[in-house]
Amino acid sequence: MTTQVKIRAAILSLVMLLLLLGIWQVSTQPRGTGGAGGVGTSHAAQSGADADAAEYAALMGQAPPAGPAQSAGEKRATGFPTPAQFATVAMGHLKSPFYDRGPNDKGIGIQLAHSLVRVGLGYLLAMLVAIPLGFVIGMSPLLYRAIDPFVQVLKPISPLAWMPIALYTIQDSTVSGIFVIFICSIWPMLINTAFGVAGVRKDWLNVARTLEVTPLRKAFRVVLPAAAPTIITGMRISMGIAWLVIVAAEMLIGGSGIGYFLWNEWNNLSLSNVIFAVLVIGVVGMVLDMLFARLQLKVSYAE
Repeated sequence: MTTQVKIRAAILSLVMLLLLLGIWQVSTQPRGTGGAGGVGTSHAAQSGADADAAEYAALMGQAPPAGPAQSAGEKRATGFPTPAQFATVAMGHLKSPFYDRGPNDKGIGIQLAHSLVRVGLGYLLAMLVAIPLGFVIGMSPLLYRAIDPFVQVLKPISPLAWMPIALYTIQDSTVSGIFVIFICSIWPMLINTAFGVAGVRKDWLNVARTLEVTPLRKAFRVVLPAAAPTIITGMRISMGIAWLVIVAAEMLIGGSGIGYFLWNEWNNLSLSNVIFAVLVIGVVGMVLDMLFARLQLKVSYAE
């Protein structure tokens, strides 16, 4: 029964994908110019399109189109791409993901590597701080109540709100990006670790106390296994937030990263590259979440 459901779900997903591609294809088809009887209407539509193009160029701080008359192919090249145009661009990126032609022209693989390194370093620092501190807070009701007001005040602050402070004090864009990942990743791990440790069954702690288990042994053999599912949940939430934040942070700090690649392609009005970058962000985020989901499942079964 489970296999049948999986097969049906896969077929339904494929049908939905084909439907979306069909809608995309139809919506990006060039509009017809009409017959002889509709010449006046066609000229009016053409003039309106030219005016819209000039207004859009002015909004983007660019020069208006060179002439009032453009072919349908030229307009399509600067408009929303068709699925075929997007596929051509995507294949170009996938064939050469690690090319390096200068500071502002690097392959998607290099940009993605910069983002993953920033996320990994910031996330690792958050783990090293949040999990031990969460253990201490969870095992001490006094500390739990004393630190909780600070956590509740700092937790809702947008991670990007820390960026100006980080850039001013650290004065390094790469380190500032890592700091933003650290500050946004620490709270879910800290809260979930403290909650998981505080929620360990009292019976298990009483047995450990009766057997005169040392505090360190009790932490690793009793508290950690019991709180592990909750800790992994906090780590999974933190990773999702970190991957969301790094894209926006790299749009601000520039230089490198998938967020910078996305912003740079938008400035160049290359919508095919923008769509490709968005899909890459989504796929990488899905893979990271799946890895933590499998870890969470293994920890739950082990418990």
